Amino acid sequence: MPSTKRLEHVRILMYSHDTFGLGHFRRCRAIAHAIVGRFKGVSVVIVSGSQIAGAFDFRARVDFVKIPSVIKLYNGEYDSIGEHISIDEILMMRKQIIQRTAEVFRPDVFIVDKEPLGLQGELEPTLEMLRAANTRVVLGLRDVMDAPNLLDKEWRKRDVLEKMAKYYDRIWVYGPQAFWDPLQGLKVPEGLYDRLKFTGFLRREVPTQSALEVHHIPEEYILVTAGGGGDGSTLMEQVLSARELDLSDDTAMVMVLGPFMKTENRERIRLRASSLPNITVIDFEPRMEALLHGASAVIGMCGYNTFCEVLSFNKRALFVPRVMPRQEQYIRANRARELGLSDMLTPEEASIPKVMGQALERLVQMKDPAASLRNGDLDGLEAICQDVEYLCGNTVAAPPPIEVSSQQAQLFDQ
Repeated sequence: MPSTKRLEHVRILMYSHDTFGLGHFRRCRAIAHAIVGRFKGVSVVIVSGSQIAGAFDFRARVDFVKIPSVIKLYNGEYDSIGEHISIDEILMMRKQIIQRTAEVFRPDVFIVDKEPLGLQGELEPTLEMLRAANTRVVLGLRDVMDAPNLLDKEWRKRDVLEKMAKYYDRIWVYGPQAFWDPLQGLKVPEGLYDRLKFTGFLRREVPTQSALEVHHIPEEYILVTAGGGGDGSTLMEQVLSARELDLSDDTAMVMVLGPFMKTENRERIRLRASSLPNITVIDFEPRMEALLHGASAVIGMCGYNTFCEVLSFNKRALFVPRVMPRQEQYIRANRARELGLSDMLTPEEASIPKVMGQALERLVQMKDPAASLRNGDLDGLEAICQDVEYLCGNTVAAPPPIEVSSQQAQLFDQ
């Protein structure tokens, strides 16, 4: 990263809806840390629904505002975590907290992660308000969002593309253009593509405090990770089945279950792993970068963060992607296999112990992904910082305070 510069009194607000897993919040945190590392005088606040945002460390001048959490069910619907409060009440609270935060913080730049209108449209009042105040508004999209037919069906119901054209000054795509276009196959409004900026993947760094100092793990190991772990138990058990089929394989493995894995699944995995040699099971580690950096190879589901870490630390990887309710991980893993960046099994293939075992044998013989990467493919954070500097250099003077209704004032003064 280039030397530190100063942007005087710049405020950046980020939004991460966070309903399932850790991907959105971890991506926002990586971007926020890169920005404050590059620029003095910048403060970043992340508005997040992550249940475990407080488990992560933050650099100076980065903070977060926790909004009430919701959960995403396997059918794609959302529900309240608490038994005595409805999803409608939760969404109203979230909407008002987000808007009030924006009113008080008065950001120069507002960065929205992945959901153009927020969860169930909760961002629209804030987007309207900030556009009127001449705040620069940026949407950040993953390299892959979903299969075009599924994304079109989801977005068309709410006129998402038209509203993207209305609200957003810039759209960052967190990947190289040659890897994937998340808007391909959609009817994109005229002029919207002109606002797209393909940044490259977001390079990750090893934290100063290593997770290896905390956990008792071998010097050389294969890391098995399923992100937040909410639907990761199947992958863990598929790997265990392959090891049970070939008891002569004593390659050291470290399995990180994730904070959202169900208790009964954790217990079953721990019991099976205890009867096999050289398998270490860890419930949760917020410094996953350190564990991944120390691994000889990686087995995962091909979520965006894990994929970026595999490329950043030049690790051989086998991915078994989620295929429901989104095709995102499958598309990413398949495209990465096409480009020689990693190997892949479908969930059906991985469920056959012999096939999984053969894939594990291939894993140790694969070439490193660096051989297939091009210059600039991992320069996403640098491209983002450059664009933040440009956007802040072209912002108007800080907007005046926005009038708050008495009803809103009462809600947040309580």
